[in-house]
Amino acid sequence: MGHIVDDGNIDPETTLLAYLRKKLRLTGTKLGCAEGGCGACTVMVSSFDRAADTIRHVAVNACLTPICSVHGKAVTTVEGIGSTKSKLHPVQERLAASHGSQCGFCTPGIVMSMYTLLRNNEEPDMEDIFNAFEGNLCRCTGYRPILEGYRTFTKGCGAVNCCQNGPANLTNGDSEHGLSMPLFAAAKFDKYDSSQEPIFPPELLLDGRQATPRSLVFAGARVQWFRPASLPELLEIKSRHPDAKIVAGNTEIGVEVKFKDQLYPFLVDVSEIPELHVTRITNDGVSVGSSVSLSRFGLFLKDTIEQKPEFRTRGYAAFVEMLRWFAGPQIRNVASLGGNIATGSPISDLVPLLMSCNSSLKLMSGEGSRIVPVDEHFYTGYRKTAIKPGELISEIFIPFTAKNEFVFGFKQSPRREDDIAIVNAGMRVLFSDGGDTVEDISLAFGGMAPTTVLAEKTMAALMGKRWNESLLEGATSSLQKELSLPPGVPGGMEVYRQSLVLSFFFKFYLMVLEELNKQDIGVDVPEVHPSFKSAISGHQPKTFKSTQLFQEVSASQPDHDAVGRPIPHKSALQQTTGEAKFIDDLPRLEGELYCGFVFSQKSHAKIISISTSQALSLPGVESVVTADDVPGINSCGFKNEELLFCVDEVTSVGQIIAVVVSESQELARRAAKLVTVVYEELESILTIEEAIEHSSFLEPARTIDAGDLEAGFEASDQILEGECRVGAQEHFYLETNSSVIIPKGEDSEMEIISSTQCVRASQELAANALGVHKNRIVCRTKRLGGGFGGKEFRCAFYSAAAAVAAHKVGRPVRYMLDRDEDMISTGTRHPFLGRYRVGFTGEGRVLALDLKLYSNCGYSYDLSAPVMDRAVFSCDNAYKVPNLRVTGRMCKTNLPSSTAFRGFGGPQSMLIAEYWMNDVATKLKLPHEKVRELNFYQKDDLTHFRQPVTDWNLRRCWESCLNKSNFGERKSNIADFNSQNRWKKKGLAAIPTKFGISFTAKFFNQGAALVLIYNDGSVLVTHGGIEMGQGLHTKMIQVASRALRIPKELIHLSETSSDKVPNSSPTAASTGSDLNGMAVQNACETLVQRLTKYVTADPKGGWKAWVSAAYMDRVSLSATGFYKTPISGYDWDHQTSGETKVFNYFCYGAAVSEVEIDCLTGDHEVIRSDIVMDVGDSLNPAVDIGQIEGAFIQGYGLFVLEDYRYSPSGHLLTKGPGLYKIPGCADIPGEFNVSLLDRAPNQDAICSSKAVGEPPLFLAASVFFAIKDAISSARADTGLTGTFTLDSPACAERIRLACQDQFTGKFEEPVPGTYRPFFFRP
Repeated sequence: MGHIVDDGNIDPETTLLAYLRKKLRLTGTKLGCAEGGCGACTVMVSSFDRAADTIRHVAVNACLTPICSVHGKAVTTVEGIGSTKSKLHPVQERLAASHGSQCGFCTPGIVMSMYTLLRNNEEPDMEDIFNAFEGNLCRCTGYRPILEGYRTFTKGCGAVNCCQNGPANLTNGDSEHGLSMPLFAAAKFDKYDSSQEPIFPPELLLDGRQATPRSLVFAGARVQWFRPASLPELLEIKSRHPDAKIVAGNTEIGVEVKFKDQLYPFLVDVSEIPELHVTRITNDGVSVGSSVSLSRFGLFLKDTIEQKPEFRTRGYAAFVEMLRWFAGPQIRNVASLGGNIATGSPISDLVPLLMSCNSSLKLMSGEGSRIVPVDEHFYTGYRKTAIKPGELISEIFIPFTAKNEFVFGFKQSPRREDDIAIVNAGMRVLFSDGGDTVEDISLAFGGMAPTTVLAEKTMAALMGKRWNESLLEGATSSLQKELSLPPGVPGGMEVYRQSLVLSFFFKFYLMVLEELNKQDIGVDVPEVHPSFKSAISGHQPKTFKSTQLFQEVSASQPDHDAVGRPIPHKSALQQTTGEAKFIDDLPRLEGELYCGFVFSQKSHAKIISISTSQALSLPGVESVVTADDVPGINSCGFKNEELLFCVDEVTSVGQIIAVVVSESQELARRAAKLVTVVYEELESILTIEEAIEHSSFLEPARTIDAGDLEAGFEASDQILEGECRVGAQEHFYLETNSSVIIPKGEDSEMEIISSTQCVRASQELAANALGVHKNRIVCRTKRLGGGFGGKEFRCAFYSAAAAVAAHKVGRPVRYMLDRDEDMISTGTRHPFLGRYRVGFTGEGRVLALDLKLYSNCGYSYDLSAPVMDRAVFSCDNAYKVPNLRVTGRMCKTNLPSSTAFRGFGGPQSMLIAEYWMNDVATKLKLPHEKVRELNFYQKDDLTHFRQPVTDWNLRRCWESCLNKSNFGERKSNIADFNSQNRWKKKGLAAIPTKFGISFTAKFFNQGAALVLIYNDGSVLVTHGGIEMGQGLHTKMIQVASRALRIPKELIHLSETSSDKVPNSSPTAASTGSDLNGMAVQNACETLVQRLTKYVTADPKGGWKAWVSAAYMDRVSLSATGFYKTPISGYDWDHQTSGETKVFNYFCYGAAVSEVEIDCLTGDHEVIRSDIVMDVGDSLNPAVDIGQIEGAFIQGYGLFVLEDYRYSPSGHLLTKGPGLYKIPGCADIPGEFNVSLLDRAPNQDAICSSKAVGEPPLFLAASVFFAIKDAISSARADTGLTGTFTLDSPACAERIRLACQDQFTGKFEEPVPGTYRPFFFRP
């Protein structure tokens, strides 16, 4: 299947990914982050292991893998395992059939991770699958369909309902209503046969079996790559080039080169040095070669543990446990143990254990060798070690443990899997023979200083002490003093990190105590109190189960009618094979150049000068484009208050100052960094509080008054005041902003192929910048690799700037933003602050609410006004508040302009609503779910904006969800659990949602379509919506199949283009199916009417005959369709006392979630989530359930996991997957159940359906409030009751510090304003 690549012109700076995509044109493998954090670039590398005489298959990140490192190896990409043109591999087929691909950008990487797993283990279990996906991210699916599809490969799977939960799991009455569960037929899959896999290339095998490997040197313009074949040769190279970097996996060097602009002229590949790959057991311990990968290191330790007595391998068990949480498999497969030590990271997960275990290193150079202990003297400063120039680590020795010796490791990170530590630790204690007296102890901590440190004073103080509570108290007091952190220390989170040190030691104390109790040591030791044992319970392997309930189509529905059927995504097969083309996959055009953006580096400053001379001096740089080159209008934005290219002033980091145009992507990036901008800094406003203090607002304010607020407060029995913050959220679509711009060479015409949610916006900004009418600009889009609102408007700035560049050079140009560029410049979900005063009765009925909403809009309007409109309209969530005043203020700050994001301002405002509702129930000591029910709207009630609630399905969703989730029984069980456990707590919460469907800007509520019937009977549909993974094109084909009464196979939908459908609205606000579906239906009905004459004349003729007859009769077989939503909008200047129709209808849903938190660390796990969602009559249950699950997991990220941080100077700190953590595969609920409300047709939308993109996202607030419920139990154990603050996201730091106990009580939060914090959350 494959072919040999023989290339004598290799540049060592080239990555495997760049080579695959640009040289070999294998574009199935995607660029998602360039730092090994998302898995989109996963490929399989196969090689012959001489020492083991076997072939190894490993998944790697092609974005970090140097092309030189795969010499003599086999690389398998997604294209190499199957295609739609030949045959799909079972891995591809099952993912597509199980609806596991939505936008498709992450799909090739997921396919290759699973493929590599099967090549190593043809019958994996679910734990293996979870482990395989630790390094892969998906922003669309919520992971459930991926897991269910690949569950079919697990041992014992294959029967009809073994992978999908069978009918026995239906609740009472479900089967009577025609509810179904399986979304795909697992029984139809062919059995996987590993014997059909391609063999390892014989020529590579022959070469690999040579007794002596060959030395290699690859030389590029700036870098030389050496691959020595022996240890003496390696030492000789290091002697000649003492500063040469040793390369094993390139996981650290690759990131430094890419993001820190490091240049290492000499790189040395040590993959062929046998001595550096040795693993052996000695009399005293184990010795591991420095180039042994972390994956092999872990396997070796597991084998050692099986061979040796348990007490001798306790240290190794701690390493194995720590490796479970170390990066993803793609990194562990190539990163080496020696590299981890040599890089000197102060948060290395392994170094604290190496230190505590008294490990040592053998260092070698041309002058000889020496043994160096890994101790407090090895790390001499931040990322500095005692390794001398010319030296290298050859092997690492880790000793056995003694019978009376115990070792444990600890780590806390923002996300459990594939994340770097906030604080980690390795702890070891050796007791005197036959007792519990400390003879030796090591306490090593990472994340508490510029290097990994030993708590030497505490260690000395504990020597000779007995292992009891007195020791515990002394140790925590000593650690508190020894490892204190001053305010503003790098990394921030001072109180949390110090608390973790004490929490880790407390866990260590209990774990050792438990082990001592298991042994007969001859002295009495205290027993661990039963309620404390939860502090030391290990993390269990992830289990997973799910159900999906939906209403089947009627048996009387014609077979050709595709509406309501769970058919796969239109492009699913192409996405699993890598054939689906995204913007940067398009072939390069003749003469095409690449754009590199010069972004502002100050949050607020005057531009003194811009120098482009250094950039222009580089060979291959064609031009540098600035505001002077704009032939049209440089101003843009919703109120023309923004500039396409900044001129005199910058008001945020990440604004466009210039565009460098050059021959290659790499050159454009290098040249852009050489453009020198001189600034004069000005005062910045960065937070909502600072904006309020300085009255820095965008106008107008939004206010709605309903009822008599003062009378409501007077009638209330109690009044509460409080506030709640909701943080920013990065869209993290896997495909960053990208475009290809093609000047046509005449009539000022230009074509823009863009990753945009709104072709009209991209067309309009480019036309304005070029000074031409919009009819000269054609913008088209086939698909997006995710959007979520982030490509609704901001993306048009980049394509317009690139259009100016294309105009200037007269050649096609292309760009694809790097992940960090995209994150620093494109804006986020609006952070919100809500301040509320709520009045209520003794039974919990809310009578009055005075609410002030503030959003951090960044430096411009963008979409902030409609976001605030949505927030103001949504501030009631599902509750009738008779007397309400809500005021929304848009804060202008010097951050990147906040923009659209799934749900607009709805989720933020609704969380604030649930926050005060939660406070009311807590204050009254009433069941939270009962207080919520008491305040629900009733049918035909008026909202605060005077729209009647006419289709009130919420109570059905609510009651069904409580019933299906066994809410009452589980609530009782959780109370029992919490009463018996002090350091682990569970929480349960039920949350409703009411979400209005329509753009709040009335004019956007229109859709158009063009339907063409060709004389062979095939149909081409074009509409104004954008396919970005949500299945819009799939649904439109289903709508057309019903309207035209033909099979879906006759209908095709290619792309969205401004020359087919003009003036299209953004695909946003969950209106894509509603607007475009109605327009498609309208066009189809026109065509059906034209064909009626021929159907009547020849009723048995069939579709093709009727079309042919119409064509021969010269009847037009093309039609446009149009639809406008019948709404009133909202007149903010003249608020009516009559009824309004701001939204076409409301979507409803309910969710119940259960969590477990670790009170000592702030870690948490989502145990179970149940969702019931009203989607009307679903157009496609598989797509809708996928949207519900994906939205829920994205909402979970918003409310719990995704912690967005800036430096005090306004620079984004969390600008990539290394520091910004979206939910991973293992973060989803252990049990994840979704039901579509049955028998709930919606007369106000296409085919009686309802929107589904945004409404479910807020239901993830059930996880947030379940966490708050668990924290309440922890606080109650310390005597703290009543309301308390927990801002969103409820990250580990906030969970831990909210619990409050004897450890957190030892530290005080620094007073704001008395120090400069390391970071702030906007």
